[in-house]
Amino acid sequence: MKKRYLGVIPARGGSKGIPKKNIKDMNGKPLIAYTIEAANKAIKNGVLSRCIVSTDSKEIAEVSRRYGADVPFMRPDYLGGDTIKSVDVILHALSFLEEQDEHYDAVVTLQPTSPMRTAEDLINGIKMFDEHTSDSLIAVYEDVKANGFNYYRMGENQKGIAEHKEHNTGMRRQEMKPMYVRNGALYISVIELLKERKLIIGDIPLLFVMPKERSIDVDTMMDFEYIEFLMKKYLNNECYES
Repeated sequence: MKKRYLGVIPARGGSKGIPKKNIKDMNGKPLIAYTIEAANKAIKNGVLSRCIVSTDSKEIAEVSRRYGADVPFMRPDYLGGDTIKSVDVILHALSFLEEQDEHYDAVVTLQPTSPMRTAEDLINGIKMFDEHTSDSLIAVYEDVKANGFNYYRMGENQKGIAEHKEHNTGMRRQEMKPMYVRNGALYISVIELLKERKLIIGDIPLLFVMPKERSIDVDTMMDFEYIEFLMKKYLNNECYES
């Protein structure tokens, strides 16, 4: 039997770093619109059963609906703070839909702060999850510099504690194993993981590799402006239009 995937776009209204970040204009569209459009293409493709926006903001809900989003409820106030865990938002959405006799096999969490994630990324990520046995999947990018050789923690008296035991052996970059960094663009979680362990990511998740240039998560204005620059530079390239 074909798995039923529920997409959830969590978009709270109280962004401190960038005011109204989720609906701030990015290259002619609200930031959240890029994620909504990618999700809607995945629904048309048949890999995503439904996708909803979970928000505590009437303004975000209105903008989301304008761009074709499904907003079946307003998130309660107790889920609106900046300390709320994503899993609690997901579980609330599941509970709401289950009360209407809607049931799913897995949830696809799509942060609106990953506008470079394409519909193809979403579709291929779900297909990868279908083809393997795992309780979760995360999107990542390969980064040679994240191998730990250059990472130190601050110890007492300003002394550095190396994250890698071979940090001073002169190992060449070509000899290092590739490392992968979570980019926040895509999470897939089976229902049991969410309900029983209250987790979005399991102990050994599948890794769905995306290009580094499409792995930027909007956290600061510098991120925002850099993505706008990339979008304008590659405006005619379809991989940046979803």
